[in-house]
Amino acid sequence: MNIALLVSYDGTELNGWQVQANARTVQGTLEGAIERAFGGFSRVTGSGRTDAGVHAAGQVCNFALADAIKISPERVADALNAFLPPDVRVLESAAVPESFDACRSAKKKTYRYTLYFSRREHPLLERRAVRFGYAADLAAMRACAALVEGEHDFAAFSSTGSSVKTTVRTVYSASLSPWEEFGVRGVHLDVCGSGFLYNMVRIIAGAVAGAGAGMLPLSAVQEALRTGERDLLGKTMPAKGLTLLSVEYAFPLFGGQGAI
Repeated sequence: MNIALLVSYDGTELNGWQVQANARTVQGTLEGAIERAFGGFSRVTGSGRTDAGVHAAGQVCNFALADAIKISPERVADALNAFLPPDVRVLESAAVPESFDACRSAKKKTYRYTLYFSRREHPLLERRAVRFGYAADLAAMRACAALVEGEHDFAAFSSTGSSVKTTVRTVYSASLSPWEEFGVRGVHLDVCGSGFLYNMVRIIAGAVAGAGAGMLPLSAVQEALRTGERDLLGKTMPAKGLTLLSVEYAFPLFGGQGAI
């Protein structure tokens, strides 16, 4: 039986998604829980790889559950959570068609980058947000985010190390929303796209932050999109501010969640 999982994790102490030797990863943690819960190894396929320090509110993955295991698909989540650490949790589980592949079947992904405005670090925000010490021009940040919407060659928005065939991607939306917590103000940058290059959202966040601080003109972002020159943009923002919010598919997976 092919089982889909909706997984959330705090990536602070995790070395990313993909299994690595002598490193604690999300994929390895899930596979270990499956083996302990059901008595056999099964490879877990994720919708995509998150880097070390990146979080997830709605990562989707799937694995093959042996037919001999008599458990309802909805209870798989509970069985796995009994063997998972506090920073990794399965929120939902469901049976899906045998042809379903969490990576290849994905249609849209939405990431959130979180900034907060403060002269000093706030201990209740630091694990999942990045401090922004400059006066922020939200209008300039929104204008910068709008430039990356649509289909573009995002070569300038990718770090080295990727072996993709094309750097053309479609960003369906890139929006900013203010928030306030613990007396501190901040913004969420939500980016929804068909797929993303290595570090693409973190580089977009760096450009948006640079525009908001008056350090990166919008013309530089336009030129980077035109030429693919990475040096025209700001720095790659830290991993801790990034969260995979959701992955969408052509049909509902978990009671209507995660469908387009």
